[in-house]
Amino acid sequence: MGSDKIRVLIVDDIPETRENVRKLLAFESDIDVTGVAGTGHDAIQAAHEYQPDIVLMDINMPGLDGISAVEAITQEVPTVQVIMMSVQSDTDYVRRSMLAGARDFLTKPFSGDELVSTIRRVYRMSQQRAAAMPAQAMVQVVGPSGKRMTVPAPMAAPEGSVITVYAPKGGVGTSMVAVNLAVALQRPDVKVALIDASLQYGNVDVMLNLHVSRSIADISQSIDDLDADLLSTVITPHPSGVKALLAPNRPELADLVQPDHLQRIVDEMRLQFDYIVIDTASTLSDLTLTALDIADRVILLTVAEVPAIKNARVFFQVTEALGYPLQKMMLVLNQVDPRNPITSKLIGDNLKHKVLLQIPHDADTVAQSIRRGLPLVTEQRNKPIAAAINQLAERLAADLKASQEAAAEEAALEDASRKRGARFFRQ
Repeated sequence: MGSDKIRVLIVDDIPETRENVRKLLAFESDIDVTGVAGTGHDAIQAAHEYQPDIVLMDINMPGLDGISAVEAITQEVPTVQVIMMSVQSDTDYVRRSMLAGARDFLTKPFSGDELVSTIRRVYRMSQQRAAAMPAQAMVQVVGPSGKRMTVPAPMAAPEGSVITVYAPKGGVGTSMVAVNLAVALQRPDVKVALIDASLQYGNVDVMLNLHVSRSIADISQSIDDLDADLLSTVITPHPSGVKALLAPNRPELADLVQPDHLQRIVDEMRLQFDYIVIDTASTLSDLTLTALDIADRVILLTVAEVPAIKNARVFFQVTEALGYPLQKMMLVLNQVDPRNPITSKLIGDNLKHKVLLQIPHDADTVAQSIRRGLPLVTEQRNKPIAAAINQLAERLAADLKASQEAAAEEAALEDASRKRGARFFRQ
């Protein structure tokens, strides 16, 4: 295992194909074909025996097919990276391969350059992931086939913060604030995800000018297979750096997404992102309540209009009944017009909650931003409306950081107290 070469195992039920692939790799000085296999069962055994860096796996094989073999290999030999090979290139094959644990997909016939570049890319990415992981203890476990294997011991991972943007009345700018807040939180060293949980008529795709068919409904249909790889195939990157999980493109698909699906998706996202911003519909459905329950902070959005203020008051009664802590709720006044006699102080007094921040009314800038699909916090950053949302992002980040530090300090004190108690009883 001391060689610097990329160790490759070729798996295909057709001997001529195995030999052709071997010939394509024969003249690459940094690649070494360590073995071949003709069945899925032989592939699993060879992966244990040779401990390759890369497995080139055909999908359609008699007996145990390639996808089932990949599932076993990735569980029993987790250091192995799998590249699938198939004459079938439809999206279902690709999706099933990625869900099984494959890292890439090659459609037959492929060229030598395509094969070699894919192997090198997958290997390089695996090395980068390994280098980025903190030092971990290794433990011996028994795999599904009964073989012992060495795997990293579980480690506690830092979890990202969830920010849910909600308004109990439609038309007050929830999506505009959620989208621009996510972009404002994004930094080179900060990872931000945005979930459009307004499932029937979500607008995050329009506001970010994203034209894709993948949505949260695709995850719901494979929710039991949810992991980082599945998530990565569905979330859509935006040029700002934000990763968006979009609403379905047809209203009837919203029924596929259950509240517990959102919970599980957010739990997975917490492991990958520093902030997860959730845009919601104004109705208090079970899914919206889940988005509120799991939030570390709720941006309650309202405007200086009597119906909106009345709904906000009713919503605060709901949050009190649900037992939400006061620090969880952040009241933000949107579309503020200084000519409006209903001031933020009057609203705060009426709701018995202080208005944290005011976002000025600027219909032209908002309309232009939506029409062009460009977030105003980046394209119109000198406008007062952009400055207000950036200020909201800064306050949120500081507040959440302080809460995390306080929680860590409290946990450290509790741990020290337990240790003192343990020493006392041993004496």
